[in-house]
Amino acid sequence: MNTLKLSIAALSLLFVSGIASAYESGDFQIWNSDVEEVKIHDGVKAVMEQEFRYGNDCKEFFYQHYDFGVVYGFDKMLDIGIFYRQIYEWIKKAWREEDMPNVNFTLKFDLWKFQLEDRNRIEYRHFPFASDQVRYRNKFLLKYPFEFKKMAIAPYTSDEIFVSSNGSGFNQNRFESGLEFGLTKYAKVSVSYMQQQYRASISGYKWYIANVLWLRAKIAF
Repeated sequence: MNTLKLSIAALSLLFVSGIASAYESGDFQIWNSDVEEVKIHDGVKAVMEQEFRYGNDCKEFFYQHYDFGVVYGFDKMLDIGIFYRQIYEWIKKAWREEDMPNVNFTLKFDLWKFQLEDRNRIEYRHFPFASDQVRYRNKFLLKYPFEFKKMAIAPYTSDEIFVSSNGSGFNQNRFESGLEFGLTKYAKVSVSYMQQQYRASISGYKWYIANVLWLRAKIAF
């Protein structure tokens, strides 16, 4: 019985650590995010997102999530979003499921010609065969929009930290820099480089690095 409990605990740790132990440090990955926004009332919009990730030098499809929620805007300086995210990760030749309701508080400021955002996210992570967790994420973004030959362009940079309740504490950092292009009034695309630093508990909390080419598309009505 003790052996069985230890085996289950080890598998749970493997799952919670996720892709952190699947690829070597320095792995090159491609992530793709697609967002759709629909205004349903003044200051209120429905938001949907799909994301797909390819690792092991982009040869393996290992992650997907589907996100649905509502965002309430207050005085153009504060957004409050309530979301539900369904996640699937390819681990040990099987898709592992995670349910993640989350709430977001985003402060927004304009400083000279810069746009600043400070997003605070609290996630409740439910796993079918592992202990539930709570995770806090803080993302600070700096953007500088301008027009070039009638096209809206916005260079941006951001940094995001992850703090988990599973005992690992601060276990991930994402530093990102990229360009956003406004194609039409309703459509935007962006391309960026993101360095993801994360550590896995099953490897003695060793830090890993992933180099990510992140492609995004957004349609808003």
